[in-house]
Amino acid sequence: MILTKRLMALTALLVLSFNTFATEPDWNAYAEVLKSVSPGSKNDVKLALVDYQALKENGKLEAAYQQLSNFPVKNLSNKKEKLAFYINAYNILALKTVVDHWPLDSIKDVGSLISPVWGKSAGSIDGETVSLDDIENKILRPLGEPRIHFAIVCASVSCPDLRNTPYTASNLNAQLDEQIQQFLSNADKGLRVGDESIQISRIFDWFGKDFKPVGGVEAFIRSYRHGLPQLPFKESINYDWDVNGITAK
Repeated sequence: MILTKRLMALTALLVLSFNTFATEPDWNAYAEVLKSVSPGSKNDVKLALVDYQALKENGKLEAAYQQLSNFPVKNLSNKKEKLAFYINAYNILALKTVVDHWPLDSIKDVGSLISPVWGKSAGSIDGETVSLDDIENKILRPLGEPRIHFAIVCASVSCPDLRNTPYTASNLNAQLDEQIQQFLSNADKGLRVGDESIQISRIFDWFGKDFKPVGGVEAFIRSYRHGLPQLPFKESINYDWDVNGITAK
């Protein structure tokens, strides 16, 4: 009897310890959503295409959103956990924004010049209503990790590709590096070497100050793309805001 009680106490302690250290959410529902992402092209740009019609019909995105919405963010205990969580959160809520208004040609159609989509309510997390702008500019960017700009996906053709697996704290560095390599290897939207200049995405212009702590945009890019010619960098690749999926007719 004493031994049984001791075993029960030890089991309870192990369960408590697991819950204490397992602070990231279970992303299985989101992983199911990402099965609707596949390689393709649109407007002559190679990208990861999202099947928004399938997500509207199969309920998988709603399951992922509910899992995200109900997670207690106080459980996130370090920077990597916060980064991975809110990158996934941004991407889930961007997908939700498109699906909630599907069919549409661009996520920007959800808003207007006076009231852009980025500032509109995209959903709730742990009881708090948030917008895409809240997540990007009030939570993620202050964490001081410029690589987020190749992980958060604004549901558009020229955005970095939506990764086909969720981000996790344990794999975050490798995942972010892979995203950058992929983006900078895509001449359609990331980086293109010309005769007189190296053309790069406008993302580097919009968020240039985020790269200053790592030496600036050019130093950052050259640390991932070795052997680039000594040409001036220009943020001149056209940014295509068409939705990153097959537009419904």
